[in-house]
Amino acid sequence: MTTFLHTHIEVPVFSLSGIFDVLLDAVADTLKALPFLFIAFLVIEFLEHRAQDKIKHIFTRTGIAGPFIGTVLGCVPQCGFSVLSANLYSSGVITLGTLIAVFLATSDEAIILLATAHNGAFEIFKLLITKIIIALICGYVIYFIEKKHHHSHHHHSHDLCEQDHCGCDEESGVLRPALIHTVKVFGFLLLFTVIIDLFVAFIGTDTFSHLLLSESVFQPFLSAIIGFIPNCASSILLTQLYISGTLSFGSLIAGLCTNAGAGLLILFRNKKKAKENLKILGILYLCSVIPGIILHLFL
Repeated sequence: MTTFLHTHIEVPVFSLSGIFDVLLDAVADTLKALPFLFIAFLVIEFLEHRAQDKIKHIFTRTGIAGPFIGTVLGCVPQCGFSVLSANLYSSGVITLGTLIAVFLATSDEAIILLATAHNGAFEIFKLLITKIIIALICGYVIYFIEKKHHHSHHHHSHDLCEQDHCGCDEESGVLRPALIHTVKVFGFLLLFTVIIDLFVAFIGTDTFSHLLLSESVFQPFLSAIIGFIPNCASSILLTQLYISGTLSFGSLIAGLCTNAGAGLLILFRNKKKAKENLKILGILYLCSVIPGIILHLFL
């Protein structure tokens, strides 16, 4: 696989020239993804602006089809649908099963980054199929378990973009939000690439793999915890580590399944529901780690 992380670097970086070489390699490799990132975000913003109301209408009338629809929409890159589903769940519109299905299917920036890797189409297909299966199974199991005990929540909530003024409102069009998201993701990508490249160059690839529990059955546990970081940083880091060969596919799945993006922030903004939100985190963690371990051991 093509990798942004130069885990093959053997040149000592204790000198300025060594550090400069690592930085230069990181910048050069990260720049290759920039045009693709912008095009991808431009398409995503266009679709979200044109279909947002229709999608919300569909979500509010899901019924037993909720986990299925949530899984399909969660597969769309970016965390917009996880934010939407968190808002709808907080308002008592959708069930916990539907919410979990969306969260598990969400991959944030991973799909976009995998597309830049060698054999990217196959990697994306493998990721999506695996996450769809996990989201459907867990979503429907939770849906039927909670069906007899489900009760609505009626507190008011707002979309994260409206509160944080990130430029994703309708008046901003699609170009500005696409540029903002591209710059943010590019910045995260470059930052993590530089940090990890320097770190690996200092300590060596063997030590780095050991720290990340390489080939250990416990690696999915660690990846799932990293996935809880509520922004695109965790999905970028996990995907980069997978592309570099440091993470197993099972560990990637575990981390990306807990990575619900800004959706988790929406839930935890209601401090009165802290106990319920912690329960959701626990369910999400179990639904992520168990498949991750199975894939880690047998794939």
